[in-house]
Amino acid sequence: MSHDSERGAAAVEFAILLPLLLMLVLGTIEFGRAYNAQITLTNAARDGVRYMAIVKDPAEAKKKAQAAAASVSTIPTSDIKLSTEVCSEGAQVTLTIKYNLSTITGIAGPFPMTGKGVMLCGG
Repeated sequence: MSHDSERGAAAVEFAILLPLLLMLVLGTIEFGRAYNAQITLTNAARDGVRYMAIVKDPAEAKKKAQAAAASVSTIPTSDIKLSTEVCSEGAQVTLTIKYNLSTITGIAGPFPMTGKGVMLCGG
């Protein structure tokens, strides 16, 4: 077997494996972005619902959640929902953030994501 045919075989093997390796790397990147976005949305929802439970101001609670989620994207307040506008002592309040995560690669997605925080009012 000549040296040139070995190089040709290596090039063919590389051409076969390269798309698989790229898909693996890009998939890992996309998964990492989605995981980070989910954690950020959940933490933002917790921050907003905590503010609502203590201060009982729905508009400010939504702004707090919006600011906490700013590292993911600018989320409109229309995508931030409170289960109640009046937080009475001992009642449970839920803040939910909806977001569609677009992908870098465009292979899959967008991925609908939800961050949710629940807390007792006055607690």
